[in-house]
Amino acid sequence: MQLSLFGDRFNSTPKRLINAPRQEFERLRYATEEAVEFSPIPCWAHLPPEVYQARIQTLVDSVIAEAALERSRTGRPVEGVESILTRDPQHRPTKLARSSAPLVHAATKVARKAFYEMYSWFVAAFRSAVEKLKQGDREAHFPVGSFPPGLPFVAG
Repeated sequence: MQLSLFGDRFNSTPKRLINAPRQEFERLRYATEEAVEFSPIPCWAHLPPEVYQARIQTLVDSVIAEAALERSRTGRPVEGVESILTRDPQHRPTKLARSSAPLVHAATKVARKAFYEMYSWFVAAFRSAVEKLKQGDREAHFPVGSFPPGLPFVAG
């Protein structure tokens, strides 16, 4: 089951290059027709079309229900087409909200916390092995996946 959609793709680079003051611009001059092929997501590609469509519909319905719940919780109405079309697509906010990125990206906070815990265990085990090595224990066990520090050169 594949679906193809056709539409125009606009290349704005030449438009910007010729965009001298008072120069006329032909709307479709830099447009090329493009075809977009849609195919089933791999994990459901084996399903019959009816089952696939039912699963996709369930996902869409859950997104709609979640959005409706959020709107009812916040009291914020659905933004209409007219409101969206009045916006400048090139608008850039004067001030951007910035926050630092997490040290590791994970699907959930629980997964991120588990990674931090595993990493702190890894660092502790590595540092412990380094201390043993510094004290002369050449059989110190380093954690799997680590690169033990090189030993000093010993002349024959």
